Amino acid sequence: MTRKFRFGAGGEGNKEEGGARKFVQLAQTAEEYGFDVFAIPDHLGNQVGPLAALGALTQATSTIRLGTSVLANGFRHPAILAKEATTIDVLSKGRLELGIGAGWMKDEFDKAGIEFESPGKRIRRLDEALTILDGLMRGETVDFDGEFYQIKGLEGSPRPRQGPRPPIAVGGGGPKMLALAAKHADIISVAPGTTPDGKMKLSDMTLDKTAARVDRIREAAGDRFDDIELNWTIAVIVITDDREATAEMALKALAQGYPPNIERDCEFTVDDVLNSPYIAIGSFEQIADQIRNVRERTSMSFVGVFPTQMDAFAPIIPILKGE
Repeated sequence: MTRKFRFGAGGEGNKEEGGARKFVQLAQTAEEYGFDVFAIPDHLGNQVGPLAALGALTQATSTIRLGTSVLANGFRHPAILAKEATTIDVLSKGRLELGIGAGWMKDEFDKAGIEFESPGKRIRRLDEALTILDGLMRGETVDFDGEFYQIKGLEGSPRPRQGPRPPIAVGGGGPKMLALAAKHADIISVAPGTTPDGKMKLSDMTLDKTAARVDRIREAAGDRFDDIELNWTIAVIVITDDREATAEMALKALAQGYPPNIERDCEFTVDDVLNSPYIAIGSFEQIADQIRNVRERTSMSFVGVFPTQMDAFAPIIPILKGE
């Protein structure tokens, strides 16, 4: 099954983006460009609070879907989150896409005095939270007695505008997170694996490794696979008429430790750079062809970009829209 392309932008509302007021304008610009979704990450540092910000965007935008990419499950109880989420869905007239993950930035948990549990416990906690969210966001009465949460006869309200509930997105790169996403999610964000200190593994940014992660999802999801939309986020976009020379420059930057959030755990080639789903180099048409190739190879169809890349990517949207 080949899904049509969708396009996601995002923002944090931090000082570098111009603060909270510019943040609203950023979402409105994304809507004007033709992006399908505008999503907000969830960190305790320099950014707006995602749920309050989405509440504002329900009134400041009219057509673009609104999401989180992604909420850290350890920051909120699922019963509270379900009410906030369905409220946003009602206020936006059915435009919410709720993204949630296990939480991965230990430093933020430590600063806030919130226990940063082992990976296994965080994944089990998220599994329970997703089960609870599924029921409450449908407006059902939920009873749940788990390892982390106990819910006794709680009815989900308000009822969401979307039926049977807003779509749930789960992001992950490791086998356990991908299996959990395959069990619960309507949308899966296929991300590179990370090191214990939160850096993305360069080895996971190849097209082959990405296709292998999709194969894990396919195996874990079974009959559900065709109902799941797969997303990835392009980290770097460079518009150029010389792809190979730019790829060579990218390799030199990696050798010098830039960007610092990538762990150089393998040797990349020019072909690796030019074929990676997470790096887009070339003319608008060449990047569009590269995105088509990623979908053909992996079945991923929902393309995300970072706030700083939104303007650069905008001309590619009309090339691919409707395909």
